Amino acid sequence: MSTFISSLRSLAGAIGLSAILAGAGAFGAAAQEFKQLELTDQLVTNFISAQKDFAPLASKLAEGGEQPDAALTKELEDIAKKHGFTSFADFEDVGANITIVLDGLDRATGKYTDPVEKMKKELDEIKADDTIPPEDKKLAVDDLTQEIAQAKPLKFAANVDVVKKHIAAIEELIPEEAGESGPADGEGPAP
Repeated sequence: MSTFISSLRSLAGAIGLSAILAGAGAFGAAAQEFKQLELTDQLVTNFISAQKDFAPLASKLAEGGEQPDAALTKELEDIAKKHGFTSFADFEDVGANITIVLDGLDRATGKYTDPVEKMKKELDEIKADDTIPPEDKKLAVDDLTQEIAQAKPLKFAANVDVVKKHIAAIEELIPEEAGESGPADGEGPAP
């Protein structure tokens, strides 16, 4: 599994309960199955505010596996609607769109690199690394090549600026161990 997918899973897991379901779906084998949409300040604000209501359900979702029971599904839908989403799937799509921006955002500089470009760079680094055993290198190259072929670039460039506006609030939702994209020790979020 590539660093990109690992980071995407941890970031998504950190910023939303939706990732627990998405771990088996949208962020699994086909990492780009979510619907890319144009983020607005309101969508991101709603996503952030929904976290406090979704947080108590994290363990129930983890225990429920790929298919939560009907009562839990209704609870998820109700919370999503309470926060202005048409459905829990809509909430998940917003979380996935935030996550893809976070994965490409260098918090120290505020510069964004599309995750597809990051994967291509990672592929070049793996190919050039002579310390990786040949069998492991072949597996990594094959996996990453397949992920690149399936991945789609960020569709709405304006999403980067929307996420940047809310970065402080989003980072409050991300535990320290969430991934490599966070600010270095002692650094604040990029503007």
